[in-house]
Amino acid sequence: MATTDLRLDEPGTLPRPGPVGRIVRLAFGALCAYYVLGIVDVYDSLMDGQGHVRSVIWNGVLIGIFLISYVINIGYSRDWKKWPAVVSACVFLLLGAYGYFSQAAFETEALARTIWVWEFYLFTHLGISFLLATLLATPGCEMRAIPDLYARLSGSSAKEHICPVGPLTTIDHWEASH
Repeated sequence: MATTDLRLDEPGTLPRPGPVGRIVRLAFGALCAYYVLGIVDVYDSLMDGQGHVRSVIWNGVLIGIFLISYVINIGYSRDWKKWPAVVSACVFLLLGAYGYFSQAAFETEALARTIWVWEFYLFTHLGISFLLATLLATPGCEMRAIPDLYARLSGSSAKEHICPVGPLTTIDHWEASH
């Protein structure tokens, strides 16, 4: 079951991804990069001609709300549970409400810029983590790839975290058993 609880395992506990797991991580990293390039492309015009936030910006909000707690908690070794998602959603709703009461429009430039910055960070961090996990064969969750790289560069070892969502854990265990 997917949980944002932080459960770091000792180094060497989880299997390193094999070729299939690394290809899947590469594909997920490429999807993140593709999305980041899409939102970078609209940076200068986040609002369309009718006063709405461009759809490419809205496209990442729901998946981002779902992922943000995992990115923060596992990536930074924090145990903040769902608070990153709750705070993110509250900021978006407050900005929307402010826009509605001050400009008679929920969708404002301020809301669009805030979501853009949040998504740029989230999907860049996630994409870099997937790509590093591909290159380093980081065991478990891709969000441990940056700590894994730091540990390798500093001559230490990084704790591991099992992937709480998605197919990576299943793929890694299947590859390790064959």
